[in-house]
Amino acid sequence: MNHWDKFLAPYKQAVEELKIKLKGMRGQFELDSSHSPIEFVTGRVKPIASILDKASQKGIALDQLEEMQDIAGLRMMCQFVDDIHTVVNLLRNRNDFEIVEERDYISHKKTSGYRSYHVVIRYPVQTIHGEKKILAEIQIRTLAMNFWATIEHSLNYKYKGMFPADIHMRLKRAAEAAFRLDEEMSLIRGEIQEAQAFFTRKKELKQEEKN
Repeated sequence: MNHWDKFLAPYKQAVEELKIKLKGMRGQFELDSSHSPIEFVTGRVKPIASILDKASQKGIALDQLEEMQDIAGLRMMCQFVDDIHTVVNLLRNRNDFEIVEERDYISHKKTSGYRSYHVVIRYPVQTIHGEKKILAEIQIRTLAMNFWATIEHSLNYKYKGMFPADIHMRLKRAAEAAFRLDEEMSLIRGEIQEAQAFFTRKKELKQEEKN
């Protein structure tokens, strides 16, 4: 277990640092009183059992686990599909990590119906033994995409990828329904943002009155 603690330590540090940095991007939009393309940010380090399962599936030797791209994982949630591209461009312009790969599963969805945008980065972690660069994966998706992906992941774990035909069909239908929801929301984006700005300002005024 001590071996795993040492191996995962820089990944845990990277996730905590990146969460702060990526959440900070949202805060900067709020300070500018402009719409934030980032709804919220989450992060996690893949459990040991999941690391071993994936290594076995992908044929990755235990002494080559550092090649695995998603041991450290972040998710950035957006309200609208267009926001995803805005966030990706923001990530491209940062100089505190290097982008090594991008995978666009929105323009080119997976056969399962999965949609998301993946950015794999090489992030420098500062340790007492010097700098260590690790791979981390940032997934950018809408709330609707995330809802579908979360359900699909749970079912995939249950059925080990071998979905019954009816479940597979319904998942694909649900994926299309989620994407249509995103499209409809994009059509009334202006109205939504105006309403959100109104309620935010109203909340601020009430807070000022209390103070």
